[in-house]
Amino acid sequence: MIIRSITRCSRIRKVPSFQAPLQRMKQPTYSTSTSSATAPTAPSPASILGAFSNEFDKIAPKFEVHGSQIQILRTPSEFYEALKSKILAAETRIFLSTLYIGKTEHELISTLQQALRAKPNLKLSILTDALRGTRESPNASCASLLAPLVSEFGADRVEIRMYHTPNLNGLRKKYIPKRINEGWGLQHMKLYGVDDEIIISGANLSSDYFTNRQDRYHVFSSREVTQYFYNIQNAVSSLSFLVSPDPQLPAGYTLEWPSSNSCPSPLEDSLKYISHASSILTPLIRAAGASKSIPNDPQANTTIYPISQFTPLFPSNSDTSTELPMLTRLLTFLNSSTMPSSWTFTAGYFNPSPTLTSLLLHTSSKNNTVLTASPQANGFYNSPGVSGMLPAAYTLLLRKFLTSAQKLQGPSSSITLREWQRGAVNEPGGWTYHAKGLWVSFPSSSSPISSTETPKPAITVLGSSNYTKRSYTLDLETGVMIVTRDPELQERLRQERDGLGEWANEVGMKEFQSSERRVGLHVRIALWIVGVVGGAL
Repeated sequence: MIIRSITRCSRIRKVPSFQAPLQRMKQPTYSTSTSSATAPTAPSPASILGAFSNEFDKIAPKFEVHGSQIQILRTPSEFYEALKSKILAAETRIFLSTLYIGKTEHELISTLQQALRAKPNLKLSILTDALRGTRESPNASCASLLAPLVSEFGADRVEIRMYHTPNLNGLRKKYIPKRINEGWGLQHMKLYGVDDEIIISGANLSSDYFTNRQDRYHVFSSREVTQYFYNIQNAVSSLSFLVSPDPQLPAGYTLEWPSSNSCPSPLEDSLKYISHASSILTPLIRAAGASKSIPNDPQANTTIYPISQFTPLFPSNSDTSTELPMLTRLLTFLNSSTMPSSWTFTAGYFNPSPTLTSLLLHTSSKNNTVLTASPQANGFYNSPGVSGMLPAAYTLLLRKFLTSAQKLQGPSSSITLREWQRGAVNEPGGWTYHAKGLWVSFPSSSSPISSTETPKPAITVLGSSNYTKRSYTLDLETGVMIVTRDPELQERLRQERDGLGEWANEVGMKEFQSSERRVGLHVRIALWIVGVVGGAL
């Protein structure tokens, strides 16, 4: 975790820039009265959503559903109980994509065993990251926890795959030690599918994410949406190593590159591996090849756009990932004075990519909020060694963002910073904050948003991404953008956003200038070194 946050000593691929062409993009037009006696009316929220959708349709696949098909879970315990309940009720398939499963998550493994024993036709597929999932080997690890499932139920019913980044091979692979090697890229998707339902989240599968590490969790009851993400997991699994049990080895398993994989392993020939990966992923994640067979439901009032960032699996000159382009398009649209709006952006580790930072700062939206972890809700709070500098580093980044906002917009900036805190890390009752995403609201009338008006969100973005430079250069990320006209779903989104805000307090320059928030020279030097060597927080 620390190396993922602090440094990567190899060259980081430059984040594609989408901002310039989008600034030249023609803004959407709306139907208004042309009578000489009547002034043009402001666009309605419905027409705004229609304009957004027309543009989003060109980038990513889409699925039309009813808002009632989306349930929002609010707490780690709700997430864990829902996951176990759905696993036990599974009939045909369980598929899980996560960075890792905690090496002591025996209750979760027992739940999977119960389901598989009860339903002979039930199949299980799990995708994790190879570097993170084998970090502790030959001691107990994610891989050693999962391998016995294959022994008990057979390879025809249980498949465990581990993705290995193509960025780490040759001498790097040989000499760079564990933990540090995770800085070259990880499988970061979080997809938890059972039959025709899927939970999309930013949470991994370990005890803190089930108890006191706050994230976001949306349950989609849609066969088409679930099948889409099942296909995504299958595609990445076909590009991943297979975990096979081997009780004769100290680790209890082997990682094999099966003959069924239609390309060389990333450790053998990374260029051929990337070429093959891009050929199977591009048709899945781009709009042209995705939405042909989706039925048009006249009752649908909500559009789901799957968004993925698979930059390591594409040649540098032909990255067809969709998350960064979709977010760029959305935030560029918000930079139009004809569309009154407000947004809330959240990330446990606040360090948006330069592209997103610029767009957030330049939107014409009003009453905007950045919600992030306080130092006491950062998992590295009071950690020994270098990792203990991370909370201060994020404080420095947040202060720089606020300085930029006030420089652009003046002291009465439309962006408010709020820090989430629920107790303190490593103390009784202390929580950490890991939620990330975006909520966008539009006024319910033609008047601009006032300080007392808080419209319900009509658009939200969630998933595995932290929206950092790392997310757009090194890791595999996936999630969704939801555009909804359903007032009940909008209300649930409001409750989700505001519920997170209940644990947050506003911070400003006064707080950043206080003695306890001052950032020492050693942290500034460390951040400078990270930038020089190409690292990404």
